[in-house]
Parts: sequence; C-alpha cells; structure tokens
Amino acid sequence: MAVESRPAQQSLVQAGAQLLQNALAPLHKEEPPAPQPAMGFFTDTSICIGCKACEVACRQWNQLPAPDPTWSGSSYDNTRQLGATTWRHVQFIEKIERRKPVSEETSAPSLPLFNNLEGASSPIADPPPGTALPFFNTERWLMHSDVCKHCANAPCLEACPTGAIIRTEFDTVYVQQDICNGCGYCVVACPFGVIARDEKGDHTAHKCTLCYDRLKEGIEPACAKACPTDSIIFGEVDQLKKQARERLGILHERGVKEARLYGADDAILEGGLNSFFLLLDEPEVYNLPRNPERPARNVAPASFLTIAAAAILSLLGIFIFKE
Repeated sequence: MAVESRPAQQSLVQAGAQLLQNALAPLHKEEPPAPQPAMGFFTDTSICIGCKACEVACRQWNQLPAPDPTWSGSSYDNTRQLGATTWRHVQFIEKIERRKPVSEETSAPSLPLFNNLEGASSPIADPPPGTALPFFNTERWLMHSDVCKHCANAPCLEACPTGAIIRTEFDTVYVQQDICNGCGYCVVACPFGVIARDEKGDHTAHKCTLCYDRLKEGIEPACAKACPTDSIIFGEVDQLKKQARERLGILHERGVKEARLYGADDAILEGGLNSFFLLLDEPEVYNLPRNPERPARNVAPASFLTIAAAAILSLLGIFIFKE
C-alpha cells in the first residue's frame, strides 16, 4: 500500500507547489533592465527661434491637451509655465531698455525715422567690425525651451512617500502613474516648479518622461526630433556636457561674454542636471533659481529641532505638574 500511495503523494505535493506558486505570482519581480548610459538634453537658447515645435511635438506624442488660446500678457507666451499637461514650455523674454527722454522738458521719445524725412543723413551708423550680431544686443528676445531637469539628485524622488517616482535604466526621473497617490509632496519639493498635479484629470503628479517609451525603442525624444535648429540636443550626458563647453567657448570667442552654462556641473543640487542649458543672461531672468536647495538637507536639522523642542516642552510639563 505504501508503494501504491507514493504517486498520489507526489501529485499532492506538485498540486500544493503549484498553488503556492500561483499565490506568490503577484509578488514576483522581473529582472531589472540592464543599465544604460545616462541620457539627457542640452538646450542651447542662443539658437532657439521660439517656433514652439518642441511644445507641439511633446503634446502630440504624449497626447497632452493644449491650453486655451488666450493672450497671457507675457509677450507671445500663451503657455505661461510648465505643468501637469505642459511638459515643454517655450519662454519669450523681452529685453528692451527704456530710452532716455529727448530733453528735461519733454518725455517724448526721439523718432529719427520721421525727423530725418527732409533729406538729412540717417543717424544709424554701421556697427564696427567684430561686434556681436543684433540678436545679442541689449534689445532682444531671449527664447528658452524649458523642461524637466531630470536632476542627478532629484528632490521630487526623495520626497515621494510611495515610491511612485523612480530612476529608469537611462538615469531619467519617471513617475509611475499607477502608484502615485497625488499627495503633492513632490510638487513642493521640486525647486524648479516642474512637476504638478493634474487637478482637472486624475489628480496625480505628471511631468516630462524624456519620452521613456521612445528611449526603450532607441528613438530620440519627440521634442528633440522636431527642433528645426537643433537647439534641443539629445544624447549621453557626458558627451552633451563636452559639446556644451565647446559651444560656450565659441560664443565667448565671438564676443558673447554673457553666455553661461546652467546645470552642466555638479554644483547644482549636489550632482548637476541631466537636462541643462546654455543661457544668455542671469538664471533669474529665465525663472531659474541660481542655487536651488535639496529639501532632504533640511530633514536632519528639522528633526533635531523637533526633538529638542519636544524635550524642552516635556521638561516644562514635568516642572509645572510638580508644582
């Protein structure tokens, strides 16, 4: 009888093992994808023409709704800012200096075009050789295609309590929509005002994914693909930083001394940005913080102060109740 019952026992063991495997199937974790070189953007604002092709391409590929076509009062910028449904934002920054009045008695501006209609020579002189192009003069438009910076030490990732924000194999910062609970901690943690909750939609956080679905297929992001002047360059971060420094040197040689790189070094957020910029003015002009802070650095001091305050209040309570 023992020999006859052995197959039955084996079948029972196999059935039990199969049931256990089925029960643990939801907890099975797939092997993580192989790490890839860190990918990012180098945005050269000196050759941005403000065509908004990157904005349109981003919306089309990611199926993001377009904003209402209303005048914002900020030049030709009707997008206003980055948000849950705006992952690329082209800024139009007008840099026009006010002219001095003709005399102390009147504040009317001088109009040489109309004052010299009687045959007088034009007061406009030819620029001396070697001067910068008019685009780089004091009266100009600064155009800047803003996007998520995909920080090397991302404050939004550090603040997320659910693990919804992760780093992909391309070292980009990605929000998993099925895990995000819409708490908004990442929104207040981001020093650039990039990530936001979709208050009219699913009430979860959204931002640029650096076209993660395209990266997995070996295709460059939609915004970089659509840029007609190659103002947005996509590639490996190390190569982009080398290219950015070479471009900065060229502009300095051509007399554009105000050109500077933003986020290409490790000074910002203790690790730098994987999406960095070449600017033609101070960072504050582009609504970029000069020295953004990581909220995680305030955790230890705040915790110490909280513990100290609790200890002081406890001692005071003990003395009060003793009396």
